[in-house]
Amino acid sequence: MDATKNMEASEKKSLNFIEQAVEKDLQEGKNDGRIQTRFPPEPNGYLHIGHAKAICLDFGIAKQYGGVCNLRFDDTNPTKEDMEYVDAIKEDIKWLGFKWEREYYASDYFQQLWDFAIRLIKQGKAYIDEQTSEQIAAQKGTPTQPGVESPYRNRPLEESLDLFQKMNTGEIEEGKMVLRAKIDMTSPNMHFRDPILYRVVKTPHHRTGDKWKAYPMYDFAHGQSDYFEGVTHSLCTLEFVPHRPLYDLFVDWVKDDEDLQDHRPRQYEFNKLNLNYTLMSKRNLLILVKEHLVNGWDDPRMPTICAFRRRGYSPESICNFINKIGYTTYDALNDFALLESAVREDLNTRSTRVSAVLNPIKLIITNYPEEKVEEMEAIDNPEDPNSDSHLIEFSRELWIERDDFMEVAPKKFFRITPGQEVRLKNGYIIKCTGCKKDEQGYITEIYAEYDPDTKTGMPGSNRKVKGTLHWVSCAHCLSAEVRLYDRLWNVENPRDELEAIREAQQCDALTAMKQMINPDSLHILTRCYVEKYLSRAKPLDYLQFQRIGYFNVDKDSTPDHLIFNRTVSLKDTWSKINK
Repeated sequence: MDATKNMEASEKKSLNFIEQAVEKDLQEGKNDGRIQTRFPPEPNGYLHIGHAKAICLDFGIAKQYGGVCNLRFDDTNPTKEDMEYVDAIKEDIKWLGFKWEREYYASDYFQQLWDFAIRLIKQGKAYIDEQTSEQIAAQKGTPTQPGVESPYRNRPLEESLDLFQKMNTGEIEEGKMVLRAKIDMTSPNMHFRDPILYRVVKTPHHRTGDKWKAYPMYDFAHGQSDYFEGVTHSLCTLEFVPHRPLYDLFVDWVKDDEDLQDHRPRQYEFNKLNLNYTLMSKRNLLILVKEHLVNGWDDPRMPTICAFRRRGYSPESICNFINKIGYTTYDALNDFALLESAVREDLNTRSTRVSAVLNPIKLIITNYPEEKVEEMEAIDNPEDPNSDSHLIEFSRELWIERDDFMEVAPKKFFRITPGQEVRLKNGYIIKCTGCKKDEQGYITEIYAEYDPDTKTGMPGSNRKVKGTLHWVSCAHCLSAEVRLYDRLWNVENPRDELEAIREAQQCDALTAMKQMINPDSLHILTRCYVEKYLSRAKPLDYLQFQRIGYFNVDKDSTPDHLIFNRTVSLKDTWSKINK
């Protein structure tokens, strides 16, 4: 019995603070024991890896406690939203491995929110304010100084009702008036100082067209949408902590009865995902795309989910990384190398091993018959005991990596150098006999002899040598382009550095970004060779170029022009170089 109690106690301790809150709510019978979450993105851009953390939590909590998670698009700002983003968001969620129960939009509730706003005006809890945005900001005061009431705060209810209707008919121009809640201009919580509920936007909406000209603000739409849907746990990032009292107040106003306390959505906040050498603001990512500093939202240097997918990250590796770093109530800057480590760990178990030469030099095995071709068996994944295998051709002339040869080598150089033996992977042991140079002294060919008794699998193959090299047959390989990606930014914390540069130089974001871009974030190698087996590879296949790194087929690849992206190197060299 004691052991069972200790085990249960240990399990409790391992729960994160949100799981603990959910279990407490369940034990107290809140919301009739239901669990319902939602992922509520605004369709104004592509999702980035920070959103993946919210996705894993929203869907994970629902699955863990037998509940449901819905997808709701926060489409209350038609000037920035588009169906392109809606479709991309849904694709990203599915790729990460999650399935929503139902699909909602904040625009589904525009009529209910409108009716609620009218009720607030009639109850004296909202009024139309005709001040400019600058005047409203000034009269709100500061965190240490109370605000002052708007001169329109006590205007007649009928007048506010009439003007509110005109805000939605098109008679009122944008910026001329807003609907504000009447709460407390002296509240220490700035969000309580008569927040704006509605503003005029005359841009057609991607779903409702021209039906609405007055649109609800996020703080007004969010909590009510949660309540209308029956959400039990509204999981948000830490910047919404000061918004929570307003969230609760609006829910109180929309459903004012005693039963609400046990049947209301409850907001809990967790830390955002911050990675070094990464900038994740949608606003700044949009600048990168529009100014062509990157090649679109899915440029593999971007932190968007679609970019990680194109680069060759697996959804499992992203989710595993998020689970490892966990959820807290304080922000931290995570090391990008931790994410790459999670990717390596996952891809090691699932990637197909293939041969590719990125910086080729010709190796001629002088005692190998000129017309002879052998098929060597290559295991697809040695980490998998049930792995399949494929064949790779071996011939007299091979491509190997130029860096694998040194004419004059140091003592611990265990690759090709004159007089030294190495093994060609899945092939034979060879001994280098020399090299050929052009008039400028540039090495153009390497010569070696092979031992025919040392083919992999034969008795003679047991002879020990200190180096094993990969290769492809010159006559049986395919040409390919290989793109080597690195960090997009050359500063560890680009978010803070961006603001520092802008403040110091009084410049815009684009000017500051150009000073932080890593000029070596992409190298394109056009004279690479890969084994013929890769002619059948397709995007989203996971590959390991042996001794080089993990790669995948880029979406731009064609049978006549193969293109591969480096997902991540085999080992973390970045951290060592940049210490």
